[in-house]
Amino acid sequence: MKKKGKWSKIGTIALGLLLVITLVAGCGQPQGEQGTKATVKIGYINWQEDVAVTYLWQEILREKGYQVELTSVDVAPLFVGLSKGDLDLFLDSWLPITQQAYWEKYKNKLDDYGSWYQGEAKIGLVVPKYVSINTIDELNAQKSKFSGQIIGIDPGAGIMKSTDKAVKDYALSYEISQGSEAAMLATLDKAYKANKWLVVTGWSPHWMFSKYELKYLSDPKKAFGAAEGLHSLANKEFTQKQPAIAAMLKKFKLNDQQIGSLEGLINQGLAPQDAAKKWVEENKSLVNSWIE
Repeated sequence: MKKKGKWSKIGTIALGLLLVITLVAGCGQPQGEQGTKATVKIGYINWQEDVAVTYLWQEILREKGYQVELTSVDVAPLFVGLSKGDLDLFLDSWLPITQQAYWEKYKNKLDDYGSWYQGEAKIGLVVPKYVSINTIDELNAQKSKFSGQIIGIDPGAGIMKSTDKAVKDYALSYEISQGSEAAMLATLDKAYKANKWLVVTGWSPHWMFSKYELKYLSDPKKAFGAAEGLHSLANKEFTQKQPAIAAMLKKFKLNDQQIGSLEGLINQGLAPQDAAKKWVEENKSLVNSWIE
């Protein structure tokens, strides 16, 4: 009996040590519901500022030990996925105007962490500064110079809905050309270099305002609404499961210079993930202010 008791004690000690080792190994690792490392699913739209901040947070969260999955998608299915929990986060929601319809439809299943952009986010019709008109009212009189086209982006974008409204409000005899942000920028670049007139759908913040001399056409009828914020949205269940990430994102703030420098790295040819890594290394104190 003594011998059995001795080995029983040794077995108990060994089991205790194993449990301690297991617990220590698990400390400091982000945990999901199953006790495995958490995976964060971020949806993004292929817009410059959204790509920039999405890859930025991919880099930050990976450094914190999380796995991060990114999904590029149009705005309508993005909100559907976010509301269903197929996506956890969306970091570039234009509110309260541009994406108001989506927010109103799905807000009961979403959390708004607030606006991260410390500037005046706005949308509208944009022309090169060498174009002599200054208001949307003047577009019809110069239709031939603009080839009767407004160069837009993807059809599901909120700015495209606002552009439809502007065409009706100002009775513009223009066709709205649908495409992508990349296609719009390529058209802008080509026309700008040739000193040709064109009008595009534009928004701030965007690096194109630092590369080209551009201006917004004034909008006296307020078809494009007032200035907005750029909000981080999350699925409600994700907020409950990952309060630490929610807390970090609520502290996330960037001004024009900061978001411009991040976008600039990508525009200069760095892959988004490489640009994010470089930017984080160069802005450690700012990043630490969000994550500590």
